Amino acid sequence: MSKLNKPIIFSDFFTEGQYQTEVETLSTQDKTKSLTIGVPKEIILNEHRVALVPHSIRTLIGYGHKVIIESGAGLKSNFTDHHFSEAGAQISFSKEEVFKSQVLVKIAPPTSEEIDLMYPDQILISPLQLPVLNDDYLEKLKKKRITALAMEYLQSEDGNYPIVHIMSEIAGNCAVMTAAEYLNNSREGGRGMLLGGVSGVPPAKIVILGAGVVAESAIKVAIGLGASVRVFDNDITKLMRLQNAVGRHLHTSSINPVYLAYQLTSADVVIGAIHSKSGRAPILVTEEMVSKMKDGAVIIDVSIDQGGCIETSRMTTLDNPSYILHGVIHYCVPNIASKVSRTASLAVSNIITPLLLKMGSGLHFDNILYENQGIRHGCYAYKGCITNEYLSRRFGLKYTSLELLMTSKL
Repeated sequence: MSKLNKPIIFSDFFTEGQYQTEVETLSTQDKTKSLTIGVPKEIILNEHRVALVPHSIRTLIGYGHKVIIESGAGLKSNFTDHHFSEAGAQISFSKEEVFKSQVLVKIAPPTSEEIDLMYPDQILISPLQLPVLNDDYLEKLKKKRITALAMEYLQSEDGNYPIVHIMSEIAGNCAVMTAAEYLNNSREGGRGMLLGGVSGVPPAKIVILGAGVVAESAIKVAIGLGASVRVFDNDITKLMRLQNAVGRHLHTSSINPVYLAYQLTSADVVIGAIHSKSGRAPILVTEEMVSKMKDGAVIIDVSIDQGGCIETSRMTTLDNPSYILHGVIHYCVPNIASKVSRTASLAVSNIITPLLLKMGSGLHFDNILYENQGIRHGCYAYKGCITNEYLSRRFGLKYTSLELLMTSKL
Protein backbone atom coordinates (compact mmCIF):
# COMPACT_ATOMS: atom_id res chain seq x y z
CA MET A 1 0.00 0.00 0.00
CA SER A 2 1.44 3.40 -0.95
CA LYS A 3 2.04 6.09 1.64
CA LEU A 4 -0.68 8.20 0.08
CA ASN A 5 -3.24 5.43 0.50
CA LYS A 6 -2.18 4.50 4.03
CA PRO A 7 -5.22 4.76 6.35
CA ILE A 8 -4.97 7.40 9.08
CA ILE A 9 -5.98 6.31 12.55
CA PHE A 10 -7.77 9.19 14.29
CA SER A 11 -6.05 8.99 17.69
CA ASP A 12 -2.61 8.49 16.12
CA PHE A 13 -3.11 11.51 13.89
CA PHE A 14 -3.63 13.84 16.84
CA THR A 15 -0.93 12.38 19.08
CA GLU A 16 1.75 11.71 16.48
CA GLY A 17 5.03 13.37 17.39
CA GLN A 18 4.08 14.28 20.97
CA TYR A 19 6.39 11.72 22.56
CA GLN A 20 9.17 11.61 19.97
CA THR A 21 12.74 12.62 20.84
CA GLU A 22 13.21 16.39 20.49
CA VAL A 23 16.21 18.32 19.19
CA GLU A 24 18.61 19.30 21.98
CA THR A 25 18.11 22.92 23.11
CA LEU A 26 19.76 25.26 25.56
CA SER A 27 18.81 24.78 29.20
CA THR A 28 16.10 27.19 30.32
CA GLN A 29 14.16 27.62 33.53
CA ASP A 30 11.09 25.37 33.52
CA LYS A 31 8.14 27.41 34.73
CA THR A 32 5.72 24.51 34.75
CA LYS A 33 5.06 22.02 37.50
CA SER A 34 3.51 18.61 37.41
CA LEU A 35 0.15 18.31 39.13
CA THR A 36 -1.51 15.20 40.50
CA ILE A 37 -5.23 15.54 39.78
CA GLY A 38 -7.81 13.29 41.41
CA VAL A 39 -11.33 12.66 40.11
CA PRO A 40 -13.45 10.69 42.63
CA LYS A 41 -16.66 8.83 41.89
CA GLU A 42 -19.67 10.95 42.89
CA ILE A 43 -21.83 9.49 45.65
CA ILE A 44 -24.49 12.13 46.45
CA LEU A 45 -27.56 13.67 44.79
CA ASN A 46 -27.70 10.83 42.24
CA GLU A 47 -24.98 12.67 40.34
CA HIS A 48 -24.31 11.08 36.94
CA ARG A 49 -21.70 13.50 35.61
CA VAL A 50 -17.91 13.27 35.81
CA ALA A 51 -15.64 16.32 36.08
CA LEU A 52 -13.02 15.31 33.49
CA VAL A 53 -13.59 13.28 30.32
CA PRO A 54 -11.00 11.19 28.42
CA HIS A 55 -10.09 13.73 25.74
CA SER A 56 -9.37 16.36 28.41
CA ILE A 57 -7.27 13.87 30.35
CA ARG A 58 -5.25 13.16 27.22
CA THR A 59 -4.43 16.89 27.07
CA LEU A 60 -3.46 17.06 30.75
CA ILE A 61 -1.24 13.98 30.43
CA GLY A 62 0.39 15.55 27.37
CA TYR A 63 1.38 18.54 29.52
CA GLY A 64 3.04 16.24 32.05
CA HIS A 65 0.33 16.05 34.69
CA LYS A 66 -0.88 12.89 36.41
CA VAL A 67 -4.59 12.08 36.60
CA ILE A 68 -6.04 9.49 38.99
CA ILE A 69 -9.64 8.39 38.32
CA GLU A 70 -11.66 6.35 40.78
CA SER A 71 -12.94 3.20 39.11
CA GLY A 72 -16.47 3.64 37.79
CA ALA A 73 -16.42 7.46 38.02
CA GLY A 74 -17.62 7.92 34.44
CA LEU A 75 -19.89 4.92 33.92
CA LYS A 76 -23.16 6.90 34.24
CA SER A 77 -21.89 9.24 31.52
CA ASN A 78 -20.94 6.25 29.34
CA PHE A 79 -17.20 6.65 29.90
CA THR A 80 -15.67 3.35 31.00
CA ASP A 81 -12.46 2.77 32.94
CA HIS A 82 -10.99 1.55 29.66
CA HIS A 83 -11.71 4.93 28.01
CA PHE A 84 -9.91 6.75 30.83
CA SER A 85 -7.03 4.29 30.87
CA GLU A 86 -6.50 4.64 27.12
CA ALA A 87 -6.34 8.42 27.62
CA GLY A 88 -3.45 7.94 30.07
CA ALA A 89 -5.23 8.18 33.43
CA GLN A 90 -4.42 5.92 36.35
CA ILE A 91 -7.48 3.93 37.45
CA SER A 92 -7.74 3.47 41.20
CA PHE A 93 -10.09 1.21 43.15
CA SER A 94 -9.25 3.11 46.34
CA LYS A 95 -11.06 6.35 47.14
CA GLU A 96 -8.35 7.11 49.71
CA GLU A 97 -5.68 7.04 47.00
CA VAL A 98 -7.65 9.44 44.79
CA PHE A 99 -8.06 11.85 47.74
CA LYS A 100 -4.28 12.06 48.19
CA SER A 101 -4.02 14.12 44.97
CA GLN A 102 -2.81 17.72 45.02
CA VAL A 103 -5.94 18.89 43.19
CA LEU A 104 -9.37 17.29 43.58
CA VAL A 105 -11.97 17.96 40.89
CA LYS A 106 -15.59 17.07 41.69
CA ILE A 107 -18.89 17.71 39.97
CA ALA A 108 -20.73 17.68 43.32
CA PRO A 109 -19.54 19.14 46.66
CA PRO A 110 -17.63 16.68 48.88
CA THR A 111 -19.46 15.04 51.76
CA SER A 112 -18.28 15.42 55.34
CA GLU A 113 -16.77 11.92 55.13
CA GLU A 114 -14.91 12.82 51.93
CA ILE A 115 -13.43 15.93 53.54
CA ASP A 116 -12.07 13.65 56.28
CA LEU A 117 -10.06 11.85 53.56
CA MET A 118 -8.47 15.09 52.36
CA TYR A 119 -5.02 16.38 53.27
CA PRO A 120 -3.87 19.86 54.41
CA ASP A 121 -3.19 22.43 51.68
CA GLN A 122 -5.00 20.52 48.94
CA ILE A 123 -6.93 22.39 46.24
CA LEU A 124 -10.61 21.51 45.79
CA ILE A 125 -12.57 22.46 42.67
CA SER A 126 -16.30 21.69 42.98
CA PRO A 127 -19.69 23.43 43.09
CA LEU A 128 -20.90 24.95 46.38
CA GLN A 129 -24.64 24.09 46.18
CA LEU A 130 -25.78 26.32 49.04
CA PRO A 131 -28.86 24.30 50.15
CA VAL A 132 -26.70 21.35 51.26
CA LEU A 133 -24.03 23.46 52.98
CA ASN A 134 -23.68 23.36 56.75
CA ASP A 135 -21.35 24.67 59.45
CA ASP A 136 -19.54 21.34 59.62
CA TYR A 137 -18.58 21.55 55.94
CA LEU A 138 -16.82 24.90 56.21
CA GLU A 139 -15.28 24.16 59.62
CA LYS A 140 -13.68 20.99 58.27
CA LEU A 141 -12.31 22.84 55.23
CA LYS A 142 -10.83 25.44 57.60
CA LYS A 143 -9.19 22.83 59.84
CA LYS A 144 -7.71 21.03 56.84
CA ARG A 145 -6.46 24.37 55.41
CA ILE A 146 -8.08 23.48 52.07
CA THR A 147 -8.09 26.01 49.24
CA ALA A 148 -11.57 25.62 47.75
CA LEU A 149 -12.85 27.02 44.44
CA ALA A 150 -16.58 27.10 43.68
CA MET A 151 -17.15 26.23 40.01
CA GLU A 152 -20.26 28.39 39.71
CA TYR A 153 -18.46 31.55 40.91
CA LEU A 154 -15.37 31.27 38.68
CA GLN A 155 -15.28 34.23 36.29
CA SER A 156 -13.78 34.58 32.84
CA GLU A 157 -11.85 37.68 31.80
CA ASP A 158 -15.00 39.33 30.42
CA GLY A 159 -16.80 38.94 33.77
CA ASN A 160 -19.01 36.02 32.72
CA TYR A 161 -19.41 32.77 34.64
CA PRO A 162 -18.45 30.01 32.15
CA ILE A 163 -19.61 27.01 34.21
CA VAL A 164 -22.91 28.72 35.03
CA HIS A 165 -23.32 29.71 31.38
CA ILE A 166 -22.84 26.25 29.91
CA MET A 167 -24.86 24.50 32.63
CA SER A 168 -27.57 27.13 32.22
CA GLU A 169 -27.81 26.35 28.52
CA ILE A 170 -28.36 22.70 29.35
CA ALA A 171 -30.69 23.46 32.28
CA GLY A 172 -32.88 25.73 30.14
CA ASN A 173 -33.33 22.98 27.56
CA CYS A 174 -33.96 20.34 30.23
CA ALA A 175 -36.41 22.56 32.17
CA VAL A 176 -38.84 22.90 29.24
CA MET A 177 -38.61 19.23 28.29
CA THR A 178 -39.16 18.23 31.92
CA ALA A 179 -42.15 20.57 32.18
CA ALA A 180 -43.64 19.00 29.04
CA GLU A 181 -43.23 15.57 30.63
CA TYR A 182 -44.90 16.59 33.91
CA LEU A 183 -47.83 18.32 32.19
CA ASN A 184 -49.03 15.10 30.58
CA ASN A 185 -50.89 12.24 32.24
CA SER A 186 -47.86 10.00 32.64
CA ARG A 187 -46.97 11.76 35.92
CA GLU A 188 -49.07 11.93 39.07
CA GLY A 189 -51.06 15.16 39.17
CA GLY A 190 -50.33 16.08 35.54
CA ARG A 191 -52.94 18.22 33.76
CA GLY A 192 -52.87 16.09 30.62
CA MET A 193 -51.72 18.97 28.43
CA LEU A 194 -49.58 19.18 25.33
CA LEU A 195 -47.09 22.00 25.77
CA GLY A 196 -47.57 23.47 22.31
CA GLY A 197 -51.28 22.81 21.89
CA VAL A 198 -52.82 21.89 18.52
CA SER A 199 -55.09 23.58 15.99
CA GLY A 200 -58.08 24.99 17.85
CA VAL A 201 -56.55 24.29 21.29
CA PRO A 202 -54.43 27.00 22.97
CA PRO A 203 -50.83 26.17 24.00
CA ALA A 204 -49.53 25.98 27.56
CA LYS A 205 -48.50 29.23 29.20
CA ILE A 206 -44.94 29.36 30.58
CA VAL A 207 -43.77 32.06 33.01
CA ILE A 208 -39.98 32.42 33.23
CA LEU A 209 -38.34 34.31 36.10
CA GLY A 210 -35.03 35.77 34.98
CA ALA A 211 -33.69 36.82 31.59
CA GLY A 212 -30.30 35.11 31.61
CA VAL A 213 -28.89 32.13 29.74
CA VAL A 214 -31.36 29.62 31.28
CA ALA A 215 -34.23 31.79 30.08
CA GLU A 216 -32.77 32.15 26.60
CA SER A 217 -32.34 28.40 26.14
CA ALA A 218 -35.75 27.67 27.66
CA ILE A 219 -37.49 30.23 25.45
CA LYS A 220 -35.95 28.86 22.25
CA VAL A 221 -37.15 25.34 23.09
CA ALA A 222 -40.56 26.52 24.32
CA ILE A 223 -41.23 28.64 21.25
CA GLY A 224 -40.03 25.80 19.05
CA LEU A 225 -42.66 23.57 20.68
CA GLY A 226 -45.33 26.27 20.28
CA ALA A 227 -45.79 27.33 23.93
CA SER A 228 -46.81 30.84 25.03
CA VAL A 229 -44.05 32.54 27.05
CA ARG A 230 -43.91 35.38 29.63
CA VAL A 231 -40.53 36.63 30.93
CA PHE A 232 -39.90 38.63 34.12
CA ASP A 233 -36.68 40.41 35.08
CA ASN A 234 -35.78 43.76 36.66
CA ASP A 235 -32.83 44.27 34.32
CA ILE A 236 -34.38 45.91 31.24
CA THR A 237 -31.07 45.60 29.35
CA LYS A 238 -31.23 41.84 29.81
CA LEU A 239 -34.78 41.76 28.50
CA MET A 240 -33.71 43.73 25.43
CA ARG A 241 -30.73 41.42 24.86
CA LEU A 242 -33.01 38.41 25.25
CA GLN A 243 -35.38 39.60 22.53
CA ASN A 244 -32.46 40.19 20.19
CA ALA A 245 -31.02 36.73 20.96
CA VAL A 246 -34.35 34.99 20.37
CA GLY A 247 -34.99 37.05 17.26
CA ARG A 248 -38.62 37.90 17.92
CA HIS A 249 -40.83 40.08 20.10
CA LEU A 250 -41.51 38.55 23.54
CA HIS A 251 -44.01 39.27 26.31
CA THR A 252 -41.66 40.74 28.94
CA SER A 253 -42.11 42.62 32.20
CA SER A 254 -40.19 43.97 35.15
CA ILE A 255 -40.80 42.05 38.37
CA ASN A 256 -43.92 43.76 39.65
CA PRO A 257 -45.36 41.53 42.44
CA VAL A 258 -48.98 42.40 41.58
CA TYR A 259 -48.62 41.70 37.85
CA LEU A 260 -46.47 38.62 38.50
CA ALA A 261 -49.11 37.19 40.86
CA TYR A 262 -51.76 37.83 38.19
CA GLN A 263 -49.78 35.97 35.52
CA LEU A 264 -49.08 33.06 37.86
CA THR A 265 -52.79 32.36 38.39
CA SER A 266 -53.12 31.35 34.73
CA ALA A 267 -49.65 29.82 34.25
CA ASP A 268 -49.25 26.14 33.39
CA VAL A 269 -45.47 26.16 33.94
CA VAL A 270 -43.19 28.40 36.03
CA ILE A 271 -39.42 28.22 35.51
CA GLY A 272 -37.29 29.89 38.19
CA ALA A 273 -34.03 30.99 36.57
CA ILE A 274 -32.57 33.66 38.86
CA HIS A 275 -28.80 33.56 39.46
CA SER A 276 -27.05 35.33 42.32
CA LYS A 277 -23.47 36.49 41.77
CA SER A 278 -22.33 35.90 45.34
CA GLY A 279 -24.91 34.23 47.59
CA ARG A 280 -28.50 33.03 47.85
CA ALA A 281 -30.99 33.61 45.05
CA PRO A 282 -33.76 36.08 46.03
CA ILE A 283 -37.29 34.73 46.61
CA LEU A 284 -39.63 36.20 44.00
CA VAL A 285 -42.68 33.93 44.35
CA THR A 286 -44.30 33.62 47.77
CA GLU A 287 -46.22 30.62 49.09
CA GLU A 288 -49.43 32.62 48.81
CA MET A 289 -48.80 33.13 45.08
CA VAL A 290 -48.19 29.40 44.64
CA SER A 291 -51.41 28.53 46.50
CA LYS A 292 -53.41 30.50 43.92
CA MET A 293 -51.91 28.68 40.92
CA LYS A 294 -53.86 26.07 38.94
CA ASP A 295 -53.96 22.48 40.17
CA GLY A 296 -51.51 20.42 38.16
CA ALA A 297 -49.36 23.42 37.20
CA VAL A 298 -45.61 22.71 37.18
CA ILE A 299 -42.79 24.63 38.90
CA ILE A 300 -39.22 23.95 37.73
CA ASP A 301 -36.90 25.85 40.10
CA VAL A 302 -33.52 25.87 38.34
CA SER A 303 -32.25 28.31 41.02
CA ILE A 304 -32.52 25.63 43.73
CA ASP A 305 -28.73 25.16 43.78
CA GLN A 306 -28.61 28.71 45.19
CA GLY A 307 -31.53 28.21 47.57
CA GLY A 308 -34.36 28.65 45.06
CA CYS A 309 -36.33 31.72 43.98
CA ILE A 310 -39.73 30.26 44.94
CA GLU A 311 -40.69 30.09 48.62
CA THR A 312 -42.20 26.59 48.42
CA SER A 313 -39.15 25.05 46.73
CA ARG A 314 -37.11 22.44 48.55
CA MET A 315 -34.26 20.40 47.13
CA THR A 316 -35.09 17.08 45.48
CA THR A 317 -33.01 14.40 43.75
CA LEU A 318 -33.13 12.63 40.40
CA ASP A 319 -34.37 9.49 42.18
CA ASN A 320 -37.28 11.37 43.78
CA PRO A 321 -37.42 14.57 41.73
CA SER A 322 -40.84 16.05 42.47
CA TYR A 323 -43.49 16.68 45.10
CA ILE A 324 -46.94 18.31 45.14
CA LEU A 325 -47.73 21.30 47.35
CA HIS A 326 -50.95 23.36 47.09
CA GLY A 327 -51.85 21.17 44.12
CA VAL A 328 -48.75 22.38 42.20
CA ILE A 329 -46.04 19.96 41.03
CA HIS A 330 -42.58 21.12 42.20
CA TYR A 331 -39.42 19.89 40.43
CA CYS A 332 -36.35 21.17 42.31
CA VAL A 333 -33.35 19.07 41.28
CA PRO A 334 -30.11 21.07 41.71
CA ASN A 335 -28.20 19.01 39.16
CA ILE A 336 -30.86 19.00 36.46
CA ALA A 337 -28.08 18.93 33.83
CA SER A 338 -27.20 15.45 35.14
CA LYS A 339 -30.22 14.15 33.20
CA VAL A 340 -27.99 14.50 30.13
CA SER A 341 -24.81 13.51 31.92
CA ARG A 342 -22.57 12.85 28.93
CA THR A 343 -23.24 16.21 27.30
CA ALA A 344 -22.88 17.99 30.65
CA SER A 345 -19.63 16.18 31.50
CA LEU A 346 -18.08 17.16 28.19
CA ALA A 347 -19.15 20.79 28.71
CA VAL A 348 -17.72 21.04 32.27
CA SER A 349 -14.50 19.28 31.32
CA ASN A 350 -13.91 21.72 28.45
CA ILE A 351 -13.95 24.61 30.96
CA ILE A 352 -12.08 23.00 33.87
CA THR A 353 -9.17 21.69 31.74
CA PRO A 354 -7.76 25.14 30.78
CA LEU A 355 -7.97 26.15 34.46
CA LEU A 356 -5.93 23.09 35.47
CA LEU A 357 -3.38 23.84 32.73
CA LYS A 358 -3.13 27.41 34.02
CA MET A 359 -2.57 26.10 37.57
CA GLY A 360 0.30 23.97 36.27
CA SER A 361 1.88 26.87 34.42
CA GLY A 362 2.93 28.77 37.56
CA LEU A 363 5.49 27.95 40.23
CA HIS A 364 2.84 28.30 42.94
CA PHE A 365 -0.96 28.40 43.04
CA ASP A 366 -0.80 31.68 44.98
CA ASN A 367 0.63 33.28 41.83
CA ILE A 368 -2.40 32.11 39.85
CA LEU A 369 -4.76 33.55 42.48
CA TYR A 370 -2.87 36.84 42.59
CA GLU A 371 -2.87 37.30 38.81
CA ASN A 372 -6.44 36.14 38.07
CA GLN A 373 -9.31 38.11 39.60
CA GLY A 374 -11.83 35.66 38.11
CA ILE A 375 -10.28 32.70 39.94
CA ARG A 376 -10.09 34.72 43.18
CA HIS A 377 -13.81 35.42 42.83
CA GLY A 378 -14.48 31.68 42.97
CA CYS A 379 -12.23 31.03 45.97
CA TYR A 380 -14.34 30.75 49.15
CA ALA A 381 -11.81 29.06 51.44
CA TYR A 382 -8.05 29.63 51.55
CA LYS A 383 -5.68 27.86 53.94
CA GLY A 384 -7.88 28.07 57.02
CA CYS A 385 -9.70 31.32 56.10
CA ILE A 386 -13.23 31.83 54.77
CA THR A 387 -12.87 34.30 51.89
CA ASN A 388 -16.52 34.54 50.78
CA GLU A 389 -18.33 37.31 52.62
CA TYR A 390 -21.82 35.82 52.13
CA LEU A 391 -20.79 32.44 53.59
CA SER A 392 -19.10 34.09 56.56
CA ARG A 393 -22.28 36.06 57.37
CA ARG A 394 -24.58 33.10 56.85
CA PHE A 395 -22.66 30.74 59.14
CA GLY A 396 -21.29 33.31 61.58
CA LEU A 397 -17.66 32.66 60.63
CA LYS A 398 -14.84 35.18 60.43
CA TYR A 399 -14.43 36.70 56.97
CA THR A 400 -10.97 37.35 55.55
CA SER A 401 -10.46 39.29 52.32
CA LEU A 402 -8.53 37.18 49.81
CA GLU A 403 -7.15 40.34 48.19
CA LEU A 404 -5.60 41.36 51.53
CA LEU A 405 -4.17 37.86 51.98
CA MET A 406 -2.60 38.00 48.53
CA THR A 407 -1.09 41.47 48.94
CA SER A 408 0.27 40.58 52.37
CA LYS A 409 2.41 37.89 50.71
CA LEU A 410 4.16 40.37 48.41
